Amino acid sequence: MKVVTRLCLLAVMVIAAGSPAFAQATIHGDLTKDWAGQKALLVGLANAMPEDKYGFKPTPAQRTFGEHVLHIAQVNMMLTKFLGGKTPEPAINMKATTKADMIKAMSDSFDYGSKVIAEFNNTTIQETVQAAFMGPSTRARPMFFLIGHTQDTYGQMVVYVRLNGVTPPASAPRP
Repeated sequence: MKVVTRLCLLAVMVIAAGSPAFAQATIHGDLTKDWAGQKALLVGLANAMPEDKYGFKPTPAQRTFGEHVLHIAQVNMMLTKFLGGKTPEPAINMKATTKADMIKAMSDSFDYGSKVIAEFNNTTIQETVQAAFMGPSTRARPMFFLIGHTQDTYGQMVVYVRLNGVTPPASAPRP
């Protein structure tokens, strides 16, 4: 009985390993998809907030909604540099005051990250770099940190949007 079970398990593993979805999964591929997903999520949320609410903050001690948008751009730019890519940094307007300019700054920072990620492959994205406060890390690690950072900031921004009567696009009912 044990031999039959092991043979069945081996057959399933061989079939799964030969499937295109399984064979194509890589750290680089996952990072590329997740980074693009973060851009879509954050730009969608930033677009959903009315421009006249970009100065909104729930308490005096917190950032405004617009400051959150620019904060994402700033941190994206700062940490993406640790990958050691050759893509030139875009000129990001960190003093933007309009909704359109703030979204452009954030969007450009995600585009910069996408271009830097694209410079590497699944092997080179796993090479060690010195990533400041992270110490020796794979190139992927600062980007995964940024994904976590954008998720954290997204959670804060969702509260701002909801306090202003707007449903975040990711929470809107699907047809």
